[in-house]
Amino acid sequence: MLSLIELMLAVLLINIPFGYWRSKADRFSRHWMMAVHIPVPLVFLLRIISGFSWTIIPLLMVSFATGQFIGGNIRNIFYMHKI
Repeated sequence: MLSLIELMLAVLLINIPFGYWRSKADRFSRHWMMAVHIPVPLVFLLRIISGFSWTIIPLLMVSFATGQFIGGNIRNIFYMHKI
């Protein structure tokens, strides 16, 4: 069983590659939607396996968004250095 901090860190780390993918897709395109929604079942399963109730979902949403944001910024940083 994961602690709350470990679960939030796992959610953040799961979302970094998806945020990277999302940042290079056109907004609201099929790829953008997939990059945002594919990690949702993974996060749901992690929460259930960890034994937490639905009350921690707002904290997981913050971790989710932070991972997406970090992944997008990583891609933008790498892209800027290639120019």
